[in-house]
Amino acid sequence: MFHIFCPYCQEYREEEEFHPSGQAHLIRPADPASVSDEEWGDYLFFRDNPRGIHHEMWVHRLGCRKFFNITRDTATYEILETYRMGEQPSITAANAEVRREQGVQTADGGWQTVGAQPENSRLNEETPS
Repeated sequence: MFHIFCPYCQEYREEEEFHPSGQAHLIRPADPASVSDEEWGDYLFFRDNPRGIHHEMWVHRLGCRKFFNITRDTATYEILETYRMGEQPSITAANAEVRREQGVQTADGGWQTVGAQPENSRLNEETPS
Protein backbone atom coordinates (compact mmCIF):
# COMPACT_ATOMS: atom_id res chain seq x y z
CA MET A 1 0.00 0.00 0.00
CA PHE A 2 1.17 3.50 -0.84
CA HIS A 3 1.03 6.43 1.50
CA ILE A 4 0.56 9.62 -0.47
CA PHE A 5 1.45 13.09 0.75
CA CYS A 6 -1.46 15.52 0.23
CA PRO A 7 -0.04 19.00 -0.47
CA TYR A 8 -3.21 20.61 0.93
CA CYS A 9 -3.67 18.55 4.12
CA GLN A 10 0.14 18.50 4.60
CA GLU A 11 0.16 14.86 5.72
CA TYR A 12 0.55 11.32 4.45
CA ARG A 13 -2.68 9.40 3.93
CA GLU A 14 -3.43 5.88 2.71
CA GLU A 15 -3.74 5.27 -1.02
CA GLU A 16 -7.43 4.31 -0.69
CA GLU A 17 -8.29 7.94 0.16
CA PHE A 18 -7.14 9.10 -3.27
CA HIS A 19 -8.29 8.56 -6.83
CA PRO A 20 -6.26 9.09 -10.04
CA SER A 21 -7.84 11.52 -12.48
CA GLY A 22 -5.62 11.23 -15.55
CA GLN A 23 -2.69 13.06 -17.06
CA ALA A 24 -1.75 16.41 -15.55
CA HIS A 25 -1.07 19.67 -17.38
CA LEU A 26 -3.40 19.12 -20.35
CA ILE A 27 -4.36 22.33 -22.12
CA ARG A 28 -7.86 22.58 -23.54
CA PRO A 29 -8.03 24.27 -26.96
CA ALA A 30 -8.96 27.95 -26.50
CA ASP A 31 -11.61 27.81 -29.22
CA PRO A 32 -12.89 24.23 -29.58
CA ALA A 33 -15.06 25.20 -32.57
CA SER A 34 -11.99 26.20 -34.59
CA VAL A 35 -10.06 22.92 -34.22
CA SER A 36 -10.46 19.99 -36.58
CA ASP A 37 -12.24 16.81 -35.54
CA GLU A 38 -8.87 15.05 -35.50
CA GLU A 39 -7.31 17.66 -33.18
CA TRP A 40 -10.35 17.58 -30.88
CA GLY A 41 -10.25 13.77 -30.81
CA ASP A 42 -6.55 13.87 -29.94
CA TYR A 43 -7.29 16.25 -27.05
CA LEU A 44 -10.16 14.12 -25.72
CA PHE A 45 -8.78 10.62 -26.11
CA PHE A 46 -5.00 10.50 -26.48
CA ARG A 47 -2.75 10.65 -23.42
CA ASP A 48 0.93 10.06 -22.81
CA ASN A 49 1.77 6.64 -21.41
CA PRO A 50 5.52 6.78 -20.79
CA ARG A 51 7.74 4.29 -19.05
CA GLY A 52 9.38 6.49 -16.46
CA ILE A 53 8.53 9.97 -15.20
CA HIS A 54 4.88 10.95 -15.61
CA HIS A 55 2.78 13.79 -14.17
CA GLU A 56 -0.69 12.74 -13.03
CA MET A 57 -3.69 14.53 -11.56
CA TRP A 58 -5.21 12.96 -8.42
CA VAL A 59 -8.02 13.90 -6.05
CA HIS A 60 -8.06 13.41 -2.26
CA ARG A 61 -11.62 12.08 -2.42
CA LEU A 62 -11.94 10.95 1.21
CA GLY A 63 -10.06 13.91 2.67
CA CYS A 64 -10.01 17.54 1.57
CA ARG A 65 -11.53 16.63 -1.85
CA LYS A 66 -9.02 18.84 -3.65
CA PHE A 67 -7.24 17.99 -6.88
CA PHE A 68 -3.43 17.99 -6.95
CA ASN A 69 -0.62 16.60 -9.11
CA ILE A 70 1.80 13.74 -8.56
CA THR A 71 5.11 13.13 -10.31
CA ARG A 72 5.44 9.36 -10.47
CA ASP A 73 7.84 6.86 -12.03
CA THR A 74 5.56 4.46 -13.89
CA ALA A 75 8.24 1.76 -14.03
CA THR A 76 8.78 1.59 -10.26
CA TYR A 77 5.51 3.13 -8.94
CA GLU A 78 7.69 5.53 -6.94
CA ILE A 79 6.00 8.84 -6.16
CA LEU A 80 8.70 11.48 -6.52
CA GLU A 81 6.70 14.55 -5.50
CA THR A 82 3.23 15.96 -5.01
CA TYR A 83 2.29 19.56 -5.72
CA ARG A 84 -0.79 21.77 -5.83
CA MET A 85 -2.85 22.54 -8.90
CA GLY A 86 -1.45 25.51 -10.79
CA GLU A 87 2.13 24.78 -9.69
CA GLN A 88 4.78 23.36 -11.99
CA PRO A 89 6.68 20.16 -11.16
CA SER A 90 10.24 20.46 -9.92
CA ILE A 91 11.03 16.98 -11.28
CA THR A 92 10.80 16.33 -15.02
CA ALA A 93 11.96 13.51 -17.27
CA ALA A 94 14.96 15.68 -18.22
CA ASN A 95 16.20 16.23 -14.65
CA ALA A 96 14.92 13.12 -12.86
CA GLU A 97 18.26 11.31 -12.66
CA VAL A 98 20.04 14.41 -11.37
CA ARG A 99 17.30 14.85 -8.75
CA ARG A 100 17.64 11.22 -7.68
CA GLU A 101 21.38 11.67 -7.22
CA GLN A 102 20.80 14.85 -5.22
CA GLY A 103 18.05 13.30 -3.14
CA VAL A 104 14.36 13.93 -2.62
CA GLN A 105 12.51 17.10 -1.86
CA THR A 106 11.09 17.28 1.63
CA ALA A 107 7.80 18.92 2.60
CA ASP A 108 9.69 21.97 3.90
CA GLY A 109 11.33 22.47 0.48
CA GLY A 110 14.75 21.02 1.33
CA TRP A 111 16.48 17.98 -0.21
CA GLN A 112 17.31 14.66 1.46
CA THR A 113 19.42 11.77 0.13
CA VAL A 114 17.14 9.05 -1.24
CA GLY A 115 18.60 6.32 0.96
CA ALA A 116 17.54 8.06 4.19
CA GLN A 117 13.95 9.19 3.99
CA PRO A 118 12.97 11.77 6.60
CA GLU A 119 9.57 11.62 8.23
CA ASN A 120 8.36 14.49 6.05
CA SER A 121 9.77 13.11 2.79
CA ARG A 122 7.65 13.66 -0.30
CA LEU A 123 8.34 10.10 -1.45
CA ASN A 124 5.80 7.39 -0.83
CA GLU A 125 6.62 5.15 2.09
CA GLU A 126 5.36 1.85 3.41
CA THR A 127 4.73 3.29 6.87
CA PRO A 128 4.20 7.00 7.49
CA SER A 129 5.88 8.70 10.42
